Amino acid sequence: MKSFSFLILFLCLNFIFVLSCTQKTSQEESSKHWYKGNLHTHSYWSDGDEFPEVIMKWYKEQGYQFVALSDHNIFQEGEKWKSIKADSLYRDAFQAYLSEYGEEWVEYMQEDEELKVKLKTYKEYAPLYNEKEKFLMIPAQEITAGFEGKPLHLNLTNLERLIVPMEGGSVVEVLQNNINAVLEQRKASGKPMMVHINHPNFIWAITLEDMIRLKGERFFEVYNGHPAVHNLGDSTRMGYEAMWDFINIAYLEKGQPLIFGLATDDSHNYHKQGAKFSNAGRGWVVVEADSLEAGTLVEAMERGDFYASTGVELEKLSYANNVLEVAALPKDGVNYTLEFIGCKEGEKDTQVLKTVEGNAGSFEVSADLLFVRCKITSSEPQHNPVENMKNQLAWTQPVRPEYN
Repeated sequence: MKSFSFLILFLCLNFIFVLSCTQKTSQEESSKHWYKGNLHTHSYWSDGDEFPEVIMKWYKEQGYQFVALSDHNIFQEGEKWKSIKADSLYRDAFQAYLSEYGEEWVEYMQEDEELKVKLKTYKEYAPLYNEKEKFLMIPAQEITAGFEGKPLHLNLTNLERLIVPMEGGSVVEVLQNNINAVLEQRKASGKPMMVHINHPNFIWAITLEDMIRLKGERFFEVYNGHPAVHNLGDSTRMGYEAMWDFINIAYLEKGQPLIFGLATDDSHNYHKQGAKFSNAGRGWVVVEADSLEAGTLVEAMERGDFYASTGVELEKLSYANNVLEVAALPKDGVNYTLEFIGCKEGEKDTQVLKTVEGNAGSFEVSADLLFVRCKITSSEPQHNPVENMKNQLAWTQPVRPEYN
């Protein structure tokens, strides 16, 4: 009888232990959150046309959780004065800035028609907007280099210190030298940081062959909201989405990790709106992470735990047991098309493996596939689009089959 009672007690304790483990797993999964952010933004500190405080306020009010203000070859520190154009558009914007932030905050000099304003540093303005688990500014820089007139731009996110652009004897060498500089800074600081290639087709500076030859690069812009970057390519040169797939096929052949695709604003113009201007709100990433901290976000993105979007919002994105599941947030009167795109082993190009007309779908990634990703197209038009990209889109990151 005692042994029977002991057996019952043992089974009960074992059940409680299993239950507690299951609950812990559930809690761990529920601890993940989705954070929306833009990783490519400009201000008066370089060639943007607005004060950083105003830009950050706009992004926060629009529901973004993080922004990297990535001005060209400069970080927002030290003393910098900005001459405000005499155009009434910019003078009126200054008066609005002065009215909102006040004389105690805004330091300026005006003599006759000349108006100069002292820009606030990152340390000064970031505390206005940083809010735990609600909004985060990430230190960043657009490393702006070049070769024989070709603009070679890379973004450094979560920088420790400013990087002086590296030179080189070719497009690839310049890019690689700057990638290496970021990776070296990361190793020396122990701080998670990422580097990504910006708009390869801007002035047709970076070719597919250049991208394939790079090492240590994990991200590039599959979409950029600037009107001059040729997201779709032209009659003889490929667009970014096709380039993305060819890069990954080549990387896997060389044993390199997959490269992931970002959508960014590359915003410069905050007063004039339209297809001819580089406006805010066109492209972003949504990252699944444990917390709204710069290092945590970078590490999550390096795992591919994010999607890129120009308007489509996903309510489900998961990859488990070799099944990729995707669901767009349903909207009245809005239709979705899901395309599961992948490459089979031994082939040199991708193909649409499955199409779903609806907001949700899944795809089993078989062992004979190199990778699979999903492109989601909405019937809803994008607000303020560039090029001929009129419909809202989203891209999941490529996943590989996981077999023992």
